[in-house]
Amino acid sequence: MKALVFSRRPARFAAAMVAGQLRPGRGARYGPLSLRDVDPPELPGPDWLRLRPRLSGICGSDLATVDGRSSRWFEPIVSFPFTPGHEIVGDLEDGRRVVVVPVLHCATRGISPPCAMCRAGRINLCERVAFGDLEPGLQCGYCESTGGGWAQEMVVHPAQVVEVPDDITDEQAVLVEPTACAVHAARQVEAAEVAVVGAGALGLLTIAALRALARPTTLVATAKHPEQRRWAKELGADVVCEPGELERVIRSATSSFVLDNGQLTGGFPAVVDCVGSERSLAQAVRVAAPGGTVHMVGMPGVTTIDLTPVWQREVALRGVYAYDQHDDRTHDFATAIELVRDLDLGRLVSATYPLARFEDAIDHAANAGARGAVKIAFDLRADRRRRP
Repeated sequence: MKALVFSRRPARFAAAMVAGQLRPGRGARYGPLSLRDVDPPELPGPDWLRLRPRLSGICGSDLATVDGRSSRWFEPIVSFPFTPGHEIVGDLEDGRRVVVVPVLHCATRGISPPCAMCRAGRINLCERVAFGDLEPGLQCGYCESTGGGWAQEMVVHPAQVVEVPDDITDEQAVLVEPTACAVHAARQVEAAEVAVVGAGALGLLTIAALRALARPTTLVATAKHPEQRRWAKELGADVVCEPGELERVIRSATSSFVLDNGQLTGGFPAVVDCVGSERSLAQAVRVAAPGGTVHMVGMPGVTTIDLTPVWQREVALRGVYAYDQHDDRTHDFATAIELVRDLDLGRLVSATYPLARFEDAIDHAANAGARGAVKIAFDLRADRRRRP
């Protein structure tokens, strides 16, 4: 079968990182990623299932990994070589069309009794992601044992599959996983005034989830590009501004005073950073109210910011990762399915590519905002092949 494979070849990976730092371009974007003919992954156990992806999205964490920009924190919880792809809609051998819950928690790893976090339904915080019956891997798409969505076939555990209703299109379904992340984020926010930093795919989905679930009285969002601003307004932001205007907008909304260095004395009680860059996180801290919370939804990686305002203003930094299953197995995913149906979020899928054009796909995803796009995905429906 065909699969995009990320190999850990130290010299080549180091070269990709240097390229990313010094010469953003082809080498930096693709790193040690190649299209290969490989054997499908073996079933890790008798209850595991084979899945043929239909669509598989490209997200910011994928781009950071391919580009060599992801944190070394992930090294012990990733196994090489792996096939990326964790935003997946596909077909099981019994004909069911499903989306994948990619987290490789205790149940998938055959660990019993499960860790305390899994017992509490907080599978996103599983303490056993490097142990059990599988090779290390935080999620499928980063685990050698399971494969990932950027391939014609992968394997999944029954605890990872959620059936897709017939009235949900593939384009809507491929957005269920990132929408579940946005739903999880929105459920952490309890504030009347909320600012969202960033309007890429994750930012737009978070705006939609906040409007539907948290229902703030004022929702302000930053967006660099015209199409992002249009989508942000359509999905529920009350005010959309360019990133450099956020301080001015929040100062006006909160009647804050401004110090000599431009620092606000007030701010919003909740700020959601959907970018994860040094600049976005520093801005989120600046516009958070004293005693407020910055929710870090975008993967921050290695950043350097001045934490003095966090200390002096008692601002809380809160990580928001993936999704949980507090109520039942498909808690955040069930809500995400309703949201993508109600808002027809499949409209955010701007372009799809076959695996053979992975360089074009990754380039498009890395420059989506500037090119008027939101979500880019691989389309495996036309050229996938069954195993002999």
